[in-house]
Amino acid sequence: MALKEKKVSESRTVKSSHVLPPDTNTHGTLFGGKLMAYIDDVAAIAATRHARQNVVTASSDSVDFLHPIKVGYSVCLEAFVSWTHRTSMEVFVKVIAENLLTGERQLCALSFLTFVAIDENGNPSPVPNVVPESEEEKWLFEGAASRAERRRKRRDESKQLARKFGTEKPWEKL
Repeated sequence: MALKEKKVSESRTVKSSHVLPPDTNTHGTLFGGKLMAYIDDVAAIAATRHARQNVVTASSDSVDFLHPIKVGYSVCLEAFVSWTHRTSMEVFVKVIAENLLTGERQLCALSFLTFVAIDENGNPSPVPNVVPESEEEKWLFEGAASRAERRRKRRDESKQLARKFGTEKPWEKL
């Protein structure tokens, strides 16, 4: 049975958070790892909305930190499924920081993540095709196949590295 296509807008997810002192480093800016956790969380929600089944993170492309996010600002993440394959989904995430006192907003980070839908046994499960509507969504959709190919090559390289370095304990070499 073919799955019904879904519009990009059906997966769109927005998450905002206040940047508080415990979330920041010694520079008074949001920890990169904290932002990465926010990115993975909002992307997982978008992927789950699209698939309407459990999902797992398969990969995260590089997160490009364009500007620091200061304590006291808000951080707003927008995520949506930008492309689908048989069981996988590419999710685009945009991060905007806002100075809550002045209203000034700045694009701070962009990221692509890949999620795989899984069934009740943890096996990959088919997902609906995604239908882009806006010019931006169409632009992302058109470039997705080449990004997927780069991910495949990177994954192959990671597997080679894993075979080379394995699980040997480095202290046993001494």
